[in-house]
Amino acid sequence: MTSHEVARLAGVSQPTVSRALRDDPRVSERTKQVVREAAAQLGYVRSEAGRTLSSGRTRRIALLVTDLENQFYVRIIAPVHRRLATLGYQLTLQTESSDDEGIVERLVSAGVDGVVLATPPVESVTPIRLRDRGIPFVYFNRTSSSVEADAVVVTPDAAYDTAAQRAAALGHRRAGAILGPVATSTARARETSLRHALTSHGIAVDERFVRRATFDSDAGEEAMQSLLAENAEMPSLLFCANDLVAFGALNTAHRAGVAVPGRVSVVGFDDLPAARWPVIDLATIACDYEEMARVAAELIVERIDDFTPPPQRREFVAQFVERGTLGPAAV
Repeated sequence: MTSHEVARLAGVSQPTVSRALRDDPRVSERTKQVVREAAAQLGYVRSEAGRTLSSGRTRRIALLVTDLENQFYVRIIAPVHRRLATLGYQLTLQTESSDDEGIVERLVSAGVDGVVLATPPVESVTPIRLRDRGIPFVYFNRTSSSVEADAVVVTPDAAYDTAAQRAAALGHRRAGAILGPVATSTARARETSLRHALTSHGIAVDERFVRRATFDSDAGEEAMQSLLAENAEMPSLLFCANDLVAFGALNTAHRAGVAVPGRVSVVGFDDLPAARWPVIDLATIACDYEEMARVAAELIVERIDDFTPPPQRREFVAQFVERGTLGPAAV
C-alpha cells in the first residue's frame, strides 16, 4: 500500500498525504482527518526508509552551533527539536569553530536536508559553501553578508531605548561597555543600537571604558579585569554583549570588592535562566528565543519543500528586563 493510493481515496494530492501524516500545520485539521481515515482504511503505514528512497531526503536537519556547553544554544535545542519532530524531521547537532573549513563536507556526509545556521561571522564562507552544495539553510540570530537567505533575528532597538531611558532616570550619565566581536552581525547590531539609545537619553559612552570580548564568561572576566586595572575610576553603568559576558564581569567585580549596583550597574543581553536567579538578579535584554527557534525550524522545512521563494527575514522585538544589577548612579 502506497501514499498514492491513500491520496486517491482521500481525494487529495500525494504531497498533501505526506504533510497530513506528519501533522504539518499548513494542512487543515479536516484534511488531516480525511487522510488519516483513508490511511487507516487501507492499512497504510509510513515507511521512513521508503520515504528516504523515494524522495532522496533523509529528513534530518542540522543545527550548527559553536559550543554545545553555551547556555544560549542549550535553550534553543529543545524547541527546534520539538518543532522539527512535529513536521516529520529529525534534529542532528553539529559544532563549528571559526577556522573549521571541513564543516560543510561533514554536513554533506551526514546527509542532512537542511541547516539551521547559528554560527557564522559576517564574512563566513560557510553560507557560500552550503549554497554551492545545494543545501538549504536558515540564519538563526546571526546573518552573513556572503549569501542572502532566510533569517530569524532579534531587533534590540526598543529594548535598549527603554534600558537607556530607565538608566538616565536613575541618574546615570556615563557608560562603558563590553561589546561582542566585531566580526559577528549580532555584536554589530547591538553596538549600533546601544550607542544610539544611550546618546538619545543623554548618557555618554566613555571610550576609555569600552572593551571587546567573545560571547563567553571568561572573556567577560578578562575584560572587566582590564577595565579595573587600567582606570582609577569606573563609569556608573556597564552594558555587556550578552549575559555570559555579564556573568564574567560580575564575578570579577565581586572578587575586586566592587559593589554592583552600588558602584557600577551592569546590564546583559539574552535573559538566560541563570540571570533570573536571586543570587545574580541580572538586568538584561530579553527575547523569545524559544519562539524564534520554532520559527527557524518551520522556515527550514518550508525552504526544503520549495527552494524558489525569495528569502524571508523574521524579526523578533526584544524587551528590557529590569532587575537588581541596575540601580541609582553612584554619587
